[in-house]
Amino acid sequence: METCKCSIRIRDLSVKKGNDEILSHVDMDVHHGQIMALIGRNGAGKSTLLKALLGQIPYQGEIAFSDSKGDPVAKPCIGYVPQNLVFDRTTPVTAADMLCANHSRFPVWLGHRKEKLDRAAALLKKVGAGPDLLKKRLGSLSGGELQRVLLAFALEPRPDLLLLDEPVSAVDRRGIEAFYDLVTSMRQEYHMPVILVSHDLSHVEKYATCVTLLDRTVLKSGSVKEVMSSPEMKEVFGLTLAGGDK
Repeated sequence: METCKCSIRIRDLSVKKGNDEILSHVDMDVHHGQIMALIGRNGAGKSTLLKALLGQIPYQGEIAFSDSKGDPVAKPCIGYVPQNLVFDRTTPVTAADMLCANHSRFPVWLGHRKEKLDRAAALLKKVGAGPDLLKKRLGSLSGGELQRVLLAFALEPRPDLLLLDEPVSAVDRRGIEAFYDLVTSMRQEYHMPVILVSHDLSHVEKYATCVTLLDRTVLKSGSVKEVMSSPEMKEVFGLTLAGGDK
C-alpha cells in the first residue's frame, strides 16, 4: 500500500489579531512519520498554528508542504480532529450522515447507498468503533464515541497530514489510551506526520516522537527527552521531567 509521505516546513510565520501578535516568527519542521507534540501554556498560540496550517486564518511567512522526494505538494489533504465540535446537539444528523457526506455528492436527507454505508462502517471499524454508531445522532454520542467518529471523518480521504487539537479532552481515562494507540498505529501504517496539541505531558512523553515548546514563538524544539529536560521547559511549567527518547 502506498503510504503518505508529506513533510511541513514553517518559516518566519507570524499571526496578528488587531494589534496583538498571536504568533511571532515561528520556524518549525515536521517530517513524515513523526508525531510532533505542540506544548505550551494557555494562549501560547498552539491552536492558532493549526488554524494557519488549515488555511483558516491569514498569516505572514511561509508554510510549505513537500513529498518524500522534496517536490512541492500544492494542496495536501489535511485531517483535523478539533478539541470540541460545536453543534446543535438536538440536530437529527447521525454519524452515518456525517461520514457518508464526506465521500458523496448526494444530500444526506436522500438516504445513503449501501456501498457508502459499508465504507462508513469500515472507517468506524478502523478507529475501533462498531457499526452500531452509524444510526446514532451525533448529539447522543459519548465523548469517546464522538472523538472516534471525528477521527474516522478526518481519515477519509486518507490525509497527508493529521492535526489533533486536544483530541481527548472529552474522553474518559480508559478511552484516552485506546485513542492514542489508534493514532500511533495509523501513523505507523501510513507514515503520515501528526501534529498533536496536548496539555497532558504524560501523553506527550508516551506517544510523541518529538516536541515543540511554543510561547507565541518556538522556545525549544527537538526530541522528547531534549525538550522535556530543557531550561525553557522548566521556566514555562515550573518543573523538569525526565522524558524519554523515542
